[in-house]
Amino acid sequence: QVQLVESGGGLVRPGDSLTLSCVASGRTISRYSMAWFRQAPGKGREFVAASKGNGGSTYHADSVKGRFTMSRDNAKNMVHLQMNSLKSEDTAVYYCAADASMIVSTLARADMYDYWGQGTQVTVST
Repeated sequence: QVQLVESGGGLVRPGDSLTLSCVASGRTISRYSMAWFRQAPGKGREFVAASKGNGGSTYHADSVKGRFTMSRDNAKNMVHLQMNSLKSEDTAVYYCAADASMIVSTLARADMYDYWGQGTQVTVST
């Protein structure tokens, strides 16, 4: 019902910035909770940021707080993740996720999201 496509990944040096984008189709996302997760090689899927639907708050993981900023553009049915001061530890495949019915306490749980994009690779290396 909802299709998600991420873009904006690439190879950057430590300290550089990148902005990821996720465009949704099939449904309008203003009422959906939206999130970014990432998965590094050999590791599990990690919560990055989430935005509660219906004008709710945005939350960021402690590991990225102050460096990454998630934002919505409901008019374009998109969400973004601005990433500043990138570190080698940020290297991962970044995924966009969506779900129509969630509570704040479950926003960071990957297993609660019904819709996922294909992922976009972010590599931070010298």
